[in-house]
Amino acid sequence: MKKSESVFVDVRGLRYHLRRWPHEGAPKVFFLHGWMDVSASFQFLVDALGGDWDVYAPDWRGYGLTQWDKSDCYWFPDYLADLERLLDTFAPAPVHLVGHSLGGNVATMYAGVRPQRVAKLVNLEGFGLSPTQPEEAPKRYARWLDELRDPPRLRPYKDFADLAARLRQANPRLSPERADFLARHWGHDAGKQGVLLRGDPAHKIVNPVLYRYEEVRACWQQVAAPVLWVDAAQSDTLKRLRLSHAQYAERRAAFRQLRYETVEDAGHMLHHDQPEIVARLIEEFLRG
Repeated sequence: MKKSESVFVDVRGLRYHLRRWPHEGAPKVFFLHGWMDVSASFQFLVDALGGDWDVYAPDWRGYGLTQWDKSDCYWFPDYLADLERLLDTFAPAPVHLVGHSLGGNVATMYAGVRPQRVAKLVNLEGFGLSPTQPEEAPKRYARWLDELRDPPRLRPYKDFADLAARLRQANPRLSPERADFLARHWGHDAGKQGVLLRGDPAHKIVNPVLYRYEEVRACWQQVAAPVLWVDAAQSDTLKRLRLSHAQYAERRAAFRQLRYETVEDAGHMLHHDQPEIVARLIEEFLRG
C-alpha cells in the first residue's frame, strides 16, 4: 500500500484531519469521502493510481480523526465552508476535486459556487438527493425535533473482525484483506462498548431543511470545470433517490462539459469494488 501521512489543521474552530499521499510538485487532487465514511477509504483507489499526484483526503467534520461538531447536528453548507478553508490552506491555485457520494455532492456544489477554484471535477455516485415538496416540511421538522430528543446511537461491534464481517455482508465484493483494512480505519476500540464507527451519531439525525433541487441545479449550471460523472452498474443509488432515468439525465445535463461513464461489476462503493478501473478513468480524465 502507498504510505500516507496525517496532517492536522484548525478549520473554523475544529481540529481537522487530512490524510495525504504526498508527491511534492505533482498536481494536487482532493478526494472527498461520503456519508459515514473516512478518508482512508480511498487507499485502494490511490494504490491503483499509476501517475504522480499529490493527494489530500480530509475526514469531514465529525468523521474519522476530525473533531466532532460542537452543536447537536450537522449542516450541509458547513462542508462547503470547510472545503474552502482547506483549499485556502493547501491548494490556493485551481485544484482537481474527486468526490464520492456525499463528497461528490459537496464537490459539485462547490464547483458551481466557486467555479474559478476548480480545474477538473470527478463525481463518483454523488448525484444529489431526492426531490422534495413544501408539504413535507411539517413532518420533517417534527421528526428532527423527535430525533434531537432521542438521538440515534451507533451499533457496537464485538471486535474489528466482527465489523469486517459486517462490511463484507453489506458488500460481498470486498476481499477479507480490504474489509479488515476498512474496519480498522472506520472503527475504533471503545473499550467495554466494543468497536464503534469513527463517526458522530448526530450525522444520522435528519436534516430539517428540505432538499431544494432547483437551487442545487442552479449551482451545477455555474460549474465551469470539465466534469467526469461516474456511476456503478450494480448501484442502488437511483432506486434510493427515487429518480427516473429521465430525471437522472436531467441532472447530468445541468453541467456544461460532462463525460459520463458506468463501471461494471460495482456497487455504490465503486472505489472499493473496482479501484483499478476507477483510477484509470480518473487519470485519463485529469490528464486529458
